Amino acid sequence: MASEKPVAVYGAMAGNFTIAIAKFTAAGFTGSSAMISEGIHSLVDTGNQALLLLGIKKGKKPPDSMHPFGYGKELYFWSLIVAILLFGIGGGMSIYEGITHILHPSELRDPTWNYVVLGFALVVEAIAWTLALREFMPMIGEKGLWHALRTSKDPTVLTVLGEDTAALLGLIVAFLGVYLGHRYEAPYMDGVASIIIGLILAVVALFLTYESRGLLIGESADRKIINHVHELVEADSAVERAARPLTMHLGPHDILLNLDIQFRPELSTVDLMTAIDRLEKQIRQDQPDIKRIFIEAEALKARTE
Repeated sequence: MASEKPVAVYGAMAGNFTIAIAKFTAAGFTGSSAMISEGIHSLVDTGNQALLLLGIKKGKKPPDSMHPFGYGKELYFWSLIVAILLFGIGGGMSIYEGITHILHPSELRDPTWNYVVLGFALVVEAIAWTLALREFMPMIGEKGLWHALRTSKDPTVLTVLGEDTAALLGLIVAFLGVYLGHRYEAPYMDGVASIIIGLILAVVALFLTYESRGLLIGESADRKIINHVHELVEADSAVERAARPLTMHLGPHDILLNLDIQFRPELSTVDLMTAIDRLEKQIRQDQPDIKRIFIEAEALKARTE
């Protein structure tokens, strides 16, 4: 998704902006607190997707003297900002709006507008959610959805899928709040729905904050990649022993790799250089996401000393 064409991000941003206008229009006609919360939710999501696109763009800047490893972590930073905004503005304002509506309930007017807008929003959000899930499906594999969510190194995947899931749940809650409020003549139900929407956003935001933090401070590559590299290195005829590789994600598809290798002592310096070049070439062919490789060759170190 952090590729040249982040289709799911563009699709989600366009859909959320359109839905936000429709929700605020419906709230103006009906006075629904839940619809105001949903409008805030969609507006925040629109801004969040714009920030993700900014992070993707900034993350592609080439390395320079001040940032020799590039700007890949820009995406992780902006994803953290998105999670904070989702929690503070989206969740906080929805809860505040709900509490205000409970303390000072106002009679709901004709709910027809609400139902029309909620139905329209449900269709658009479902399309956006499907696009996000389609981007995410290759990462699920055999270990399941939860494992894929926890181990994904692309925060745009987590953010868009999380926001779209929260949006679908929020629409269901908003519909129930509007329906129950009118059905039982209980205006406070609309405020309760708004609070629940805020709590949903807060939970999603806390999860996204936790994941973005791990990536920002330096998260290792997937264990499967690490094990594969270790096996590849130790299988080389010039290697006597190799310590467990040290890795760190500098971006969704940019991994830094550090190897501590003990080569066979009988190898000449030329043989060592050849072996190192061979290993770097094999690793890059096997794992294209590994962009930077640093090898500490113990046999070579002993020779120079």
